[in-house]
Amino acid sequence: MSDFLGSLFAIFVILVLLVPLAAMAIRIVREYQRLVVFRLGRAIGQKGPGVVFIIPFIDRTVTVDLREIFLEIPKQTCITRDNAPIDIDFLIYYKVTDPVATVVQVGDFAGASQGIAITTLRAVIGDILLDDVLAKREDINRVLRVKLDEVTERWGVKVTSVEIREITPPREVQTAMNRQLAAERERRAVVTEADGKREAQIKVADGDRQGTVLRAQGDREAAILKAEGFALALDKVYNVARTVDQKTMSLQYLDALTMLGNSPATKFVVPVELMSLLKPVQEYAQKAWQADAGGDGGGQP
Repeated sequence: MSDFLGSLFAIFVILVLLVPLAAMAIRIVREYQRLVVFRLGRAIGQKGPGVVFIIPFIDRTVTVDLREIFLEIPKQTCITRDNAPIDIDFLIYYKVTDPVATVVQVGDFAGASQGIAITTLRAVIGDILLDDVLAKREDINRVLRVKLDEVTERWGVKVTSVEIREITPPREVQTAMNRQLAAERERRAVVTEADGKREAQIKVADGDRQGTVLRAQGDREAAILKAEGFALALDKVYNVARTVDQKTMSLQYLDALTMLGNSPATKFVVPVELMSLLKPVQEYAQKAWQADAGGDGGGQP
């Protein structure tokens, strides 16, 4: 009985020891992580993702995050090429490409990156004029990224982007910039107003020109129609006149004389041509009178 109890106790002790050892030997590594394994102090490589087995008390592991991480660089005072102090703060985006080198080659990557970033920033800003610092932010970001990437490459880290967050120029420079901005806005307002007046004058002139053209076209068409009407009237008169003989004209003049005789006027001006036109009528009337007279004489005994 005592031997059985001793065996149970031994099994219990073994289980108590094996469970913690098994927990220490099994690691679950996520997709965005890697384990850098050191065996007896020597780096044997990276493991993961998934289930990773290690030797307890012999292997030591360091977890490395492969996701893109940003490092915030606090505001730094830099001197531009034209000796103007300026405050700049920016962000560094990076990701680990070699987990083993990141653990082995550098002890504090964040601190080392911050120191390199500040030194590089001051060197870059020192070669640029103040106006270019304010106007060429993208170029400064690109230069900083390239220079930082050259340093961090040996640490197994890739700098993906550098973004300047804020640039604070000196107070007097800000005042001058505000005055310049106000002057530029006023200039744009004047230019916009002048352009508007010019466009209005152009439109008014164009409207007047079109109105003048339309009026001229209307006058021309009216003159053409009037001339055509006059020509048609003359043609009509000519056609009618061709059918009128001298006797008809004489009768027309007689009618005109009758109308003149009925008028209250006491003096009349008769053209000479009227007498020549009345000669046929006079001859016709004389012949008619003679015929009547001859007829009456033949009837006498």
